[in-house]
Amino acid sequence: MNVTPDKIGAMGCDEIDIIDVKIDDLMLRDILLQQEGYYPGYHMNKGNWITIVLDGTVVFDEVCRMIDASYEITASAKKKQKFRQPKEWIIPANPKYYDIEHAFDNTDEIDWKQGAGIIKGDTVFMYVGSPVSAILYKCKVTEVDIPCDYEDKNLKITALMKIKLQKRYKPDKFTFDRLKSEYGIYAVRGPRGIPNSLSAALK
Repeated sequence: MNVTPDKIGAMGCDEIDIIDVKIDDLMLRDILLQQEGYYPGYHMNKGNWITIVLDGTVVFDEVCRMIDASYEITASAKKKQKFRQPKEWIIPANPKYYDIEHAFDNTDEIDWKQGAGIIKGDTVFMYVGSPVSAILYKCKVTEVDIPCDYEDKNLKITALMKIKLQKRYKPDKFTFDRLKSEYGIYAVRGPRGIPNSLSAALK
C-alpha cells in the first residue's frame, strides 16, 4: 500500500510503498524495529505486526522471508493446504461399483472422487479392493475441485479430481497381504498417506 511517511513515523513528504507482516517473536520484533526500514505496524496491532518500507532499505530476500513467516502465522489450515508440497496417497477403488481394472484401457486420464486433503500435483496409488486386493496404478492428480453432485445408497460424491496414469503394477506385486506384513497398512478405506519404505518400493 502507499502512505505518506508521517503515517508510520518516518521522515519525508512523498508517498512510500509499505507492507504489514505479522511476527510472533517479540524479541525479534524489538530488534527489527531498531533497524532502518522497519516500523510498528501501520493500522494493525503494534504488539505483533510490523511495517516494512519497500524502498530497498530492507533487501528483497529478507522481505520475502518475512512475508512467508507472516503467512505461516496467519493463514488458515485449509489455505495452507493449497500451497503445501506434493504428497503421496493410497486411495481405494471398489471394483463392485466401477470397472477400475479397465478404466485406463482407452485413455490415460480419468475423473475420480476427490478425497479430503488431496490437491493438484499429488500422487495417488490406486488400491483395488476384493477380489483383486492390490495396488494397480500410480497416477498424478492434474485437476481438483471439479463440481459433482452424485449420491446413491453406496456412494456420495461432491467433487471430482482428474488423475493421469503414470505406472501400472502387476496384481501380485503390491497385494494387501504384502502391504500389511511389510508396510503396516491394515486397511484402505479412504485416502491415506504412505510410509517412506512403501513410497520407495513403488518408484
